[in-house]
Amino acid sequence: MVADGGDVLVPVGDSETLRRTVTYAVEQAHEAATESGSATTLHFVFPARWRIFETDRAAVDAANSLLNRVVAWAAEDLDELIGEDDPPTVDFESGTVGTGEYVFSPADFADVVGRYADANGVGRIVVDPSFRPGGSAPILRSFEAELAERGFDVLEAPVTRRTRRRLPFTDIGAPEFALVFSTSFLFYLALGGWLVTDPYELLTGVATAGVVTLTLARVALKGELPALRTVGTSLVRLALYTPILLWEIAKANVALAYVVLHPRLPIDPRVVEFDAAVWGDMPVTTLANSITLTPGTLTVDVERQHFLVHALIPDAEDDLLEGTLERLVRFVFYGRESARIASPRERLEDAEGGSS
Repeated sequence: MVADGGDVLVPVGDSETLRRTVTYAVEQAHEAATESGSATTLHFVFPARWRIFETDRAAVDAANSLLNRVVAWAAEDLDELIGEDDPPTVDFESGTVGTGEYVFSPADFADVVGRYADANGVGRIVVDPSFRPGGSAPILRSFEAELAERGFDVLEAPVTRRTRRRLPFTDIGAPEFALVFSTSFLFYLALGGWLVTDPYELLTGVATAGVVTLTLARVALKGELPALRTVGTSLVRLALYTPILLWEIAKANVALAYVVLHPRLPIDPRVVEFDAAVWGDMPVTTLANSITLTPGTLTVDVERQHFLVHALIPDAEDDLLEGTLERLVRFVFYGRESARIASPRERLEDAEGGSS
């Protein structure tokens, strides 16, 4: 039986329109909460494709990473819709469905998503137009049609794929070309002392920057360029992050100096492993470098979100697992609402409790 409440469900899959779909779903849930006068719940579910998902650690990690990222996006979007002192109008839930059965066609995916929706009293489902679980063969009804057949109120998020006009002889667009070309040319001028006035040298710089852009732009840039508003917000957060990072470095220096000057030299080196709740090359790199800059800890290896860190003293390990730096990096890239995510220590304890 399909519920008539205001809760909303979003089937999640990695796509180029997922971020905008999340924003639309948050708006729908917020409007429903405002109309009803009570908080609603926004459910994000990842439909697993194969039963083997349960034994595929990489697939499980990728699904959990995507769901955590989506919840962080949603929290940031909700923060922009409500006042700073207003209570949240939307709660967030996430999970994976279809792991214990064979799921193949759009109808199969609709079945597992529909059962989750029924079990949680959800009547409205927001669908990402770029997400096509089970394929889109002409002989099969679409995922959306299968959900509507089961009585759900299905809304396709009104988002469109960005059309990218590519330049001749390259796979990049004009904005990407301009960014990499400008950076390369400015670097060329910096090597020349910024006072390059000779026409031949300027022409050489333009040609060099052009060759670098055409050959390395695909390597230098991963994904679409972010909007100027997003870049500006991140720069402001980075400006707030820098003095806090310097304070953490200063505290670590004092703690390490005490250990070095202590007559017994009470060091206790160990290697700490944990999965960080940050996603994407830039956030992961920022966290890894922040850990290394902090005396007493050294990032040894990073594989996706899995960190291997050398800690010289127990206090350094404690600070690392308390997640202060991780929380600050999430603030820079995802907003203050992402601080709700548990610390590395809490996540490790939950994992150990679940496996026992």
